[in-house]
Amino acid sequence: MGVALARAAQWTAAGSGTGTLEITPLNESLLNQITKFAEDFSTKHPQEAAFVFTEPLEWKTQLDSSVFGEGYEVNEATVQSEAKGKDGQPLLILSASTLRVRSFDQLSRLLRVAMEKKLKEAQACLEANRDPIVKILGPEYGTVEGEDTSILHLFDKVKKESDFETELKMKIVLLLHQLDLQLLNSSLKQISQDVRLNPAAVNNEVNLLKNFSGQGEDTVLESLEYTSDYMFSNGCRAPPWRQVHGEICYLVIKPHDTDPLYITCSTAGVFLNGGQLKGKDIDYERKSDLYKDIVTFLREKSPRFVENMAKQEYSFFKEPAQEKNYQHVEGAGVSGQSQSLHDFAEKTLCEKGKSSSAGGGSTGQRLKPCMKWKSSGLSASQRPKSGSVKASKKNSEEEGKSSTVPLTTKKTASGKSKTVKIQQTSKCKTSSSLEDVGESSSETDEDEQPVHRQEGGTDLSPEYWGVQKLARYVKGGDPTATVIALCSMRDLNLSQETCQLAIKDTGCLEVLINLLDTEEIKCQTGSLKILKEISQNVLIRHAIADLGGLEIMVKILDSPDTNLKCLAAETIANVARFKRARKTVRQHGGIKKLVELLESISAGSSHQAKDTETARCGALALWSCSKSTKNKKAIRKAGGIPLLARWLKCSHTNILIPIVGTLQECASEPSYRLAIRTEGMIENLVKNLSCEHEELQMHCASAIFKCAEDEEIRDLVRKHEGLQPLSVLLDNSENKQLLAAVTGAIWKCAISRENVLKFQEYKTVEALVTLLTDQPEEVLKNVIGALGECCQEQENRGTVRRCGGIAPIVKLLTTTDRALLVNVNKAVGACAMEPENMMIIDSLDGVRLLWSLLKNPDPDVQASAAWALCPCIENAKNSGEMVRSFVGGLELIVNLLKSKDKEVLTSVCAAIANIAKDEENLAVMTDHGVVPLLSKLANTNSNKLRRHLAEAIAHCCMWSSNRVAFGETKAVAPLVRYLKAKDPLVHRATAQALYQLSEDPNNCITMNENGVVKLLLAMVGSTDDTLQEAAAGCIANIRRLALATEKAKYG
Repeated sequence: MGVALARAAQWTAAGSGTGTLEITPLNESLLNQITKFAEDFSTKHPQEAAFVFTEPLEWKTQLDSSVFGEGYEVNEATVQSEAKGKDGQPLLILSASTLRVRSFDQLSRLLRVAMEKKLKEAQACLEANRDPIVKILGPEYGTVEGEDTSILHLFDKVKKESDFETELKMKIVLLLHQLDLQLLNSSLKQISQDVRLNPAAVNNEVNLLKNFSGQGEDTVLESLEYTSDYMFSNGCRAPPWRQVHGEICYLVIKPHDTDPLYITCSTAGVFLNGGQLKGKDIDYERKSDLYKDIVTFLREKSPRFVENMAKQEYSFFKEPAQEKNYQHVEGAGVSGQSQSLHDFAEKTLCEKGKSSSAGGGSTGQRLKPCMKWKSSGLSASQRPKSGSVKASKKNSEEEGKSSTVPLTTKKTASGKSKTVKIQQTSKCKTSSSLEDVGESSSETDEDEQPVHRQEGGTDLSPEYWGVQKLARYVKGGDPTATVIALCSMRDLNLSQETCQLAIKDTGCLEVLINLLDTEEIKCQTGSLKILKEISQNVLIRHAIADLGGLEIMVKILDSPDTNLKCLAAETIANVARFKRARKTVRQHGGIKKLVELLESISAGSSHQAKDTETARCGALALWSCSKSTKNKKAIRKAGGIPLLARWLKCSHTNILIPIVGTLQECASEPSYRLAIRTEGMIENLVKNLSCEHEELQMHCASAIFKCAEDEEIRDLVRKHEGLQPLSVLLDNSENKQLLAAVTGAIWKCAISRENVLKFQEYKTVEALVTLLTDQPEEVLKNVIGALGECCQEQENRGTVRRCGGIAPIVKLLTTTDRALLVNVNKAVGACAMEPENMMIIDSLDGVRLLWSLLKNPDPDVQASAAWALCPCIENAKNSGEMVRSFVGGLELIVNLLKSKDKEVLTSVCAAIANIAKDEENLAVMTDHGVVPLLSKLANTNSNKLRRHLAEAIAHCCMWSSNRVAFGETKAVAPLVRYLKAKDPLVHRATAQALYQLSEDPNNCITMNENGVVKLLLAMVGSTDDTLQEAAAGCIANIRRLALATEKAKYG
């Protein structure tokens, strides 16, 4: 157990303590195994369980005296076990929340009474006792690096002495050693599978494979397509609620020798998913092993792929000459594709005359001249002429005829002090566009290009000249004069842009940054107070980063002066609002130091206010830094999650805002979502929804919005009675940011039916309807999304109609925002399930607007519009005539069967099945070639598409010679294979289609040859009357044809 905890478990590095166990799936698995071992120990090994530990295992417990019953002596908050050791001391003592346990028997009983808190207790025990074997058996059995000979020594001792206690120790050592091996094996298995891909690597590999795919015998694949053409800003194509699970995109691959393969590309690797199912875009469940890349996956699945790749001029499969870019989870970077694939891409694309950079490698990008002085807006006279600011400083001193500033920096190794000089960053940086992928964020970011100030008039304000005068004293005075000048500068209105830019233009900004590196606390404090104020300006933020100010501020976080640390953290919070600044903070160890500020919790009320202020400043800086993906991981590694959870329980609004702000930024990471659930943070987030501070309410609602994709969190919000305060907050329609967060949280919570029933009680639907007008798009998107989910219930559809909500919803069909249109389509479709609602939608020309959205270039909009048309056609009066009234409408929907998007194809098939119920419309669609287009889709593996395709075929058979046409276009044999699917809805639709097709003799022959009779016989006994009748009818038609053939043959 000691070796596993030391080597396999993932520990944080927070503060000066020993760290805590991270909340990760690996640690959760280890804790479960250790807890089960300890809980079952007294039952499986009763003799060994009675062994008394050398020293008690001691930790802070969350249990109170009330959980202890028989076998314990309870005296108010103190508990002692009735069982005692040879020394007469109890084997378990609980006193002032400190628990001491001295045997496995008591440990087993404790875990049993702890019930749902046993994992927490086990975690606390292991964190307080990093090497528990030392406490159990003694220091000679401690975990050591290298070869462990303690078991051999014990074995020798047993042979020499052979007393009962030594034998008992031997057995316990062997049991613990066996547990260690079990833990290490399970950890190794999990870690060995944990490789990393990134969106760029996947995209490069897909593009490369496309170059060698297409029609022809020598191509490696027939086709390879993404399931979605929409790409998010981080390069992923998976929806956001799947990106949190590490998924990047989904592909449909058609090899030459197998059925189409539906695969998921994730950061963990490539695997086969379940295709498409009813009610979901994709069955995301993993159906195969994990492969490191697409090529490796295809090598396992398609022999023809390997064969055709061997014919190519360069090999995909040669081993790379250098280390592959795949790294385990512990690695610092995100991995890319294999080097061999990169080599192949580079050579091939070079031959085609393309740039080598298209191969996806980081090949020689030309370095650009350093722009830090230009971007900081310094005038020509203030820029260094020889690459050093030292010369500039010297010239200015000679011109001013003033002595060198006698402020000294920290002592050098030789013991000499050096005069303050303006600091220059060490190396010229490459263009900021080379920021690594980990710095990307969903939040909007400041422009990384050099920022230029717009020149105003020639007249300068008195404040400008006041700053210029004070700057002379800051630059050239002694420490006392410098402090006085800083205080005078603080008296100016530093929030004015004139003062801020005057500080930069006069060269005072460089001196302020340089003062941070002195030993004068007063000068450092004065400088930081000014920098904190002026860093609200975007120009100055960039200038501070360019001049190396962030690196010095990170060093100040180690200062023993609490006030200085707070000022540094607040200034970092202002400056770290753009990518490069956040990266600088992380690379210089700033994240760990900022997390340590959250640890400041002293005893006594006199210190609590100062500790709260320190934590607030640290949380502000972490909030700014947490917009970067890599910084989120760094905060977790530094032990930030438990500290954020601890501060979330406090009642001070000023610290709760940055704490919740940081949590909602980090909620996109799976580890944080797990922590928010397991650390009980949802209860506190819900509690703060009822506070009086609107900004805190907004951040809490936003955190719930991001987390509520998870069903368990939606249930927790309901359990902690969070749905009612969310409904109440809808009344605050003036604060649009708060309204957007609240409506977003309601939308995601409404995905669960139990929550929708609660919303009905709180009259939430009525409140949402009132927000359908005069709101920004961000609010409308969430309101419509919430109504779309709520209207899945019949009662809410009537409520929307009675409140006059249908007209504003239909009106929104004319908007241009993609995400809003998708939600509006879903809401219109849900409302159209009621015939009364459908009449209103039709009168408002809603069906025509939906039909026009089929022309939208975005596949998500097309698919949602087609789905919405299905209930509209089903519930409209004279639906056939209504559909024919749309000029070119039937041709448009038939042509959508040529789409490459699976969801579009599925929704269009469902719409065609409804349209084809009208004979005239079916005739027009037949003329537009609906039969061959439907037949072309028959070889799909998606159960969702299969079901709606079969329904469309069944209804299209009702016209003229369409049954014969389906047989001629090879649609019959693939339909027979649908009967082997596990989805009963697919069986039902397929049986109906086969029944209609069996009216043609040639189709009957094809069905019989493909073994349809045996499959249908099993379905004749189904409890589904429609399936039973269709299966029996198809078998009857096949049998009648056989009898007629026999009669014709034998007379």
